[in-house]
Amino acid sequence: MLTAYPAPPTDAVAALSALAHPGRLEVFRRLVGAGPEGLAAGEIARATGSLPNTLSSNLAILTAAGLTRSRREGRSILYSADFGAMRGLLAYLMEDCCGGRPEICADISPACLAVPAP
Repeated sequence: MLTAYPAPPTDAVAALSALAHPGRLEVFRRLVGAGPEGLAAGEIARATGSLPNTLSSNLAILTAAGLTRSRREGRSILYSADFGAMRGLLAYLMEDCCGGRPEICADISPACLAVPAP
């Protein structure tokens, strides 16, 4: 899972691979927008127009990549983005891509710092 800072390359590859699918990227973006409270699977399905089995597969892949979490509340399972993992991935990409030249990524940093803490 992407819990370390910076993310190990194999974790980064798994996360980027999970996000490389348009349906999974849409689900992840909705979960990020929902914040730490997350969304029930039914809400995600309605918002994305996903079939239940497709959504289940997409959520499983995102969770296996360490990008999402789930928790039970009553009869519902709520899914949320793992903001720590997201920060780890972004930090890894920025560190690797900037190659010791922070001025390259300077205008990106404020947006990344605005990501809610878990």
